[in-house]
Parts: sequence; C-alpha cells; structure tokens
Amino acid sequence: MDEDIIVDSSLRPRFLKEYIGQSKVKQQIGLFIEASKKKGEVLDHVLISGPPGLGKTTLAQIIANELGRNIIFTSGPILEKKGDLAGILSSLEEGDILFIDEIHRLNPSVEESLYSAIEEFRLDIVIGKGNSSRTVSINLPQFTLIGATTKAGMLTSPMLSRFGIVLSMDYYDEDSLKQIIKRSAVIIGVEITDEAAFEIARRSRGTPRNANRLLKRVHDYAVVNGGEVIDIDTAIKALSFLGIDEDGLDVADRRYLDVLINKFNCRPVGLNTISSALSESKKHNRRDY
Repeated sequence: MDEDIIVDSSLRPRFLKEYIGQSKVKQQIGLFIEASKKKGEVLDHVLISGPPGLGKTTLAQIIANELGRNIIFTSGPILEKKGDLAGILSSLEEGDILFIDEIHRLNPSVEESLYSAIEEFRLDIVIGKGNSSRTVSINLPQFTLIGATTKAGMLTSPMLSRFGIVLSMDYYDEDSLKQIIKRSAVIIGVEITDEAAFEIARRSRGTPRNANRLLKRVHDYAVVNGGEVIDIDTAIKALSFLGIDEDGLDVADRRYLDVLINKFNCRPVGLNTISSALSESKKHNRRDY
C-alpha cells in the first residue's frame, strides 16, 4: 500500500473531539448525534456541502464513529444504473450509514429510485419487460444517508428536500490550519515550530488537505537537507523549492493568471479560449495545492 495513503488515513480525526475547526458544524452535528442516541432513533439524512479538501468524507466517518455504526462509501458517478444502487441498499443493516460523495452527479434514474429508499425505506425493483413487467417492493432497514457535494446548487429540489440535516462547511482560518499541521506533525513524528506551522498554514488555501500535503513535502525537504526540526527558514526554503508562493499559488496558477493578465488584458474570456491558450482540456480537473 502507498505510504502516503497510510499517512493520510492516520492524519484523519476519528471523533468530534479531535476535529479541528468548523466549530458551527461541529456544534450542530454533535447536538443531532446526541439527540439521535437519546431518542434511540436513526440519525436523519445529512447533506454536507463545501469546497474540495475541507474534510467532508472525514466528517462522515466521524459521524459513523460517534454513532458506533458501519459506514459504506460510494460516489454519484459510480452509481450508473439502478442495479448499482440496489446492490448497495440490499446489503445495508439496521442503522448503517450510506455515504455518497459527489451526490449532485447522480444519474437521474438512480436518484429517483433513491427517493423511496431514503423516505420510506423501500426499494422498488422492476422485474421483466414490456407487458409482463411488474414492480416488486423490498423493505429496507432504517439507515442514514450522508451526501457530500461541492456544488449544492446543482442538487435537484426533490433531493435537497429529503435531507433533514444540512451542514455547510467553509474554508479554514490560518490558526485552525496551524493546529491541524501541528497535530499532523506529531502523528508523522516530525518536530515543527509554531512559526513554520503558521507559514505552511497561510499558504494552504484554507484547506486541511492542502495543509497536510504541504507538510509532508516540507518534511521530505527537511529530511534530505538534514533538518531534524522544521523551522521557519526550512519551511520557507521548502515551499519556494515546491514553487508555492506567499499566496499559496503554484506554477500552474501563476501561468493561468499570466494568460488572463498579459494575453487577454484582464478582459472577460470564455472557457474554450482559456483552455486553448493554456493547452489544457476545459474538463481538466487539476488537483489543488
């Protein structure tokens, strides 16, 4: 298994008390979890929205851990047919949590079949074709659906209305990211000063994913250059080596801005034109730093 994957997994908080930042979201979901436990009921369906890299998947796992429930992970693009969804739903047990990432990308037919499952805990399956077809209803155990989306505005009204709990995550402030970096440094066994942690934090674009990625790369730089402790000088040199400037922009970002400013004089430009100027596909989904 890739070492980075192992490290990434170990850096994820497992319970709300370990989760840094997003205080409002933590308060809200903490209350709903406690109410669910006291009432002895399955937690209502949850929608988590926010930009990439903020920890939506991690929060879903934390919810499962806090409830002591099993969680099944999938994503909208993977569920291409009703049968794909039916296979997952039929395997659920009472109180399980089904996590669907990128839920705004669900196939419309799959989404429609999900409605009865999350509202009435019933799965309708059509058997046969033409005049001989018939619908068979299968009762499902009560479960919690957690949907994650980076584009809440693309969710259909019927889908949105079926979530009883809606959590909106926002970018992290620098102090929260500094705490995350310090915590991660302890886990991976590297010593880092407060100043260095803050320097990495302020170049992380407000996301823990970027913060942890930069920390690992700065650690690599420190190891090769003989630094046992990541201090501010090492952090600045490492980030410069990586091409990450003081605003957290990398080479590709600066190239994009250069095209907009110097080639198009800051005028409005269409996506196809920008794509051509950069020699990149307009569908190219570059990983954020």
